[in-house]
Amino acid sequence: MITARWLEKRKPYWERLGAMVDKAGRRGVSALSAVELRELGLLYRQIAADLASVREDPMSQRWADSLNQLLARAHNLIYMGKRARRAGILEFYRHGFPQVFRQTFPYTLAAFAIFLAAAILGFLACLGDPSFQRFLLGPHMSDTIERRQMWTDSILTIKPLASSAIMTNNLSVAFTTFAFGIMGGVGTAYLMVLNGLMIGVIGEACWQAGMSLRLWSFIAPHGVLELPSILITGGAGLLVARGLLFPGSLPRRDSLIVYGGKGVRLALGVIPLLVAAGVLEAFFSPSSLPVPTKFACALVGGALLILYLGLGGRKPSAE
Repeated sequence: MITARWLEKRKPYWERLGAMVDKAGRRGVSALSAVELRELGLLYRQIAADLASVREDPMSQRWADSLNQLLARAHNLIYMGKRARRAGILEFYRHGFPQVFRQTFPYTLAAFAIFLAAAILGFLACLGDPSFQRFLLGPHMSDTIERRQMWTDSILTIKPLASSAIMTNNLSVAFTTFAFGIMGGVGTAYLMVLNGLMIGVIGEACWQAGMSLRLWSFIAPHGVLELPSILITGGAGLLVARGLLFPGSLPRRDSLIVYGGKGVRLALGVIPLLVAAGVLEAFFSPSSLPVPTKFACALVGGALLILYLGLGGRKPSAE
């Protein structure tokens, strides 16, 4: 239970944070000195802990509401007070995106686990019941595979238009996967399952038709960029769900701002990858280049992506 003595002891810190937020006003953090900025961060963390304590006492709802509003104002000041720089976009892709990817990697890994489980399930379902392939892929695509033809051959005749359409579709899928996280992660998980089922079913159908090499040599060059991008946005959607369902000591709205902000950075970070994947899928993947060349391209692209995400934004260690 919250005591009067505890309130008397903590109130000066709340008032101090309120005064600093008021002082910042419209000028933002530029109105505060370096010492005040350090104090601002410390007070924010302490008062977030105070709010968690106050919420446990049903009789202190008034104080909980007041602290909630105070922390929301301070949060906006802390996290939105950075001035945009001319090289901000370049800096984000050089450092910010790979850093936030590593920080949130367990969420991308969770999205991959859902995708992989669905892919295996789709493959096994087709083995057990061939009609499942026709149900999921539709009669036109199923008939094309049964004739041992690649449904992607038509891309070669309309490369520029196909590239634009592929980019648009990939970006739409990626951002929808991220946005569906607001449904508590159910929408994001559904899209991960659907994409996994599709790749599993297509893989099984092409294997049965003796087209596995043609399929994977087509998918590999652009897939090493496209598939990780979709998984990353899946992780971004799960981050949003985390902020919504498990706010911890933060108010739910602030939790959504924090975790959703990381999700937004992940979703924005994959845009160049999806653009590059769209170009490769239209111009390179369906070409008549030798299969080893396509797999070599995929190997190089995948290695560069791993190096970028694994090492980008790391500070060189001091010798």
